[in-house]
Amino acid sequence: MLSCGLLLVPLAVSATACGGSDSEALSANPYDAADQISANTPDGNKKADPDKPLEVSVNGDDARITDVTATDSTGRFVHGELSADGRHWRTTAPLAAGSRYTVRVSTEEDGEPGRKTLVVNTKEADGQLTAAFGPEAGEYGVGQPVTAELSQPVKDPKARAIVESALKVDSMPRVEGAWHWVDDKKLHFRPKEYWPAHATISVHSNLAGLKIAKGLYGGPSKPVKLTTGDRVEAITDAGTHQLTVWRNGESIKTIPVTTGKPGFSTRNGIKVVLGKESFVRMRSSTVGIAAGSSDSYDLPVYWATRVTWSGEYVHAAPWSVGSQGAANVSHGCTGMSTGNAQWFFNTVRVGDIVKVLNSGGDTMTPFDNGFGDWNMPWKEWRDGSALKNKASSTTGAAERVQNPVGEARLRPRI
Repeated sequence: MLSCGLLLVPLAVSATACGGSDSEALSANPYDAADQISANTPDGNKKADPDKPLEVSVNGDDARITDVTATDSTGRFVHGELSADGRHWRTTAPLAAGSRYTVRVSTEEDGEPGRKTLVVNTKEADGQLTAAFGPEAGEYGVGQPVTAELSQPVKDPKARAIVESALKVDSMPRVEGAWHWVDDKKLHFRPKEYWPAHATISVHSNLAGLKIAKGLYGGPSKPVKLTTGDRVEAITDAGTHQLTVWRNGESIKTIPVTTGKPGFSTRNGIKVVLGKESFVRMRSSTVGIAAGSSDSYDLPVYWATRVTWSGEYVHAAPWSVGSQGAANVSHGCTGMSTGNAQWFFNTVRVGDIVKVLNSGGDTMTPFDNGFGDWNMPWKEWRDGSALKNKASSTTGAAERVQNPVGEARLRPRI
């Protein structure tokens, strides 16, 4: 919208133009200024190029423009500026592609007010950028990140900032959080700390029609709404061979377990439950262990809770009950008795936290094997935002979970 300050005309006139009251001289009974106003819009039914600014001029020696407002079909204003002599006005912000604009022009000649309304339609964009949000709508644990998969890669930092500013995450209660660019097409959003229990999270895009780069405009994206349940955390101490489940800060069960033996050590750090499978056939060949090796296996596994795409689970391991609580003998998974595994399976949900301490394994990576997002320090996370110099938070108010490594999700290990 053209503000009073941008009109660059005498104060009394600009106040009248912006005020719009019927009691003011220039607002009363305006004449039709159609013959005085011209614009750089196409003739007939042709549509305007959104890459070019919209320009409005006034004809006549004594006529001048006093105010211009341009709004799209959703009511959003387009910024513009008026020349010092009041003869020309032009937009100073990009127009949206595939949009309909209503442009209201106020004029004045010999003390008499005039009005003209223009309707401008812009061309559809040849290239449209959309975002597919994940996970799909539903209830999740407090560790579940939000994902955005773009339909085209975005590399330019300025374009990234435009895209990121249009991807909105609203939560109740409000939290401090930020987007992080995983690569040119994928972003993750997480709070500084875990989501609050029983939060409502709404994710949507304002990309539609937005100019991102030359020839590239935003398209429509489907919103998604998530909720969180109780704060459930499973903490595994590989040194003491115990897994403790906490709900809302209270310990509810401690389970004897076995984790990865030397050479197959379980990953340290924070993981997020990716899914639950009541039955999985686990074969060592899928993780590169040759048949006939002393480490080879082919086993039916029950009550399997997945925490990495490469095949790390928390699951029933009746064959190792004698070692559970005493030694680490698995090939990387966390094994427990069948009864305990069924209880764990029924207690946790996708998005709950599974944390491993004191293992000889490497730390869970942030993005290439599930959701290890929480292992990245907050400052480093913020540095991955195109808006890192701005304060980050959600405001207080689908896509399936992505598999970053494709077929690796089919490689369970025990």
